[in-house]
Amino acid sequence: MASGLAPRLPLVFDNVFGPYGLITDYRELVTQNLKMLILTSPGERMMDTQFGVGLKSYLFQPNTGETYSEIETNIRKQAKKYLPFINLDRIEFTVPEGNPDLFPNNLSVSILFTIVPLQSSAILNVEVNNNIN
Repeated sequence: MASGLAPRLPLVFDNVFGPYGLITDYRELVTQNLKMLILTSPGERMMDTQFGVGLKSYLFQPNTGETYSEIETNIRKQAKKYLPFINLDRIEFTVPEGNPDLFPNNLSVSILFTIVPLQSSAILNVEVNNNIN
């Protein structure tokens, strides 16, 4: 039976690895961990209520530089605490082209980061909206 580093999220049946798909690459694992850190709301993770940025909680905040700055600061603090082996090189926010009024319903963040031990760079794109899935 093949082995991996962690389950790939969301959990999906996989014929190769058995009941669930697995991550076999460290770069992909770090990217998934960063994504989970950004999407998890503080208080959502049992035994560590400080974990998470809670990006979705910013959906209906004012569309200002101050809001973006607060999100970026929160992402940097959380990454420093929970993923100290990465450097966040650049964090960019994207407003839907031609319609900045969609901001309260849609928030896109691109994060360029470096995994220090691997000396490898990667980009994580995260988009949240108010759709209930």
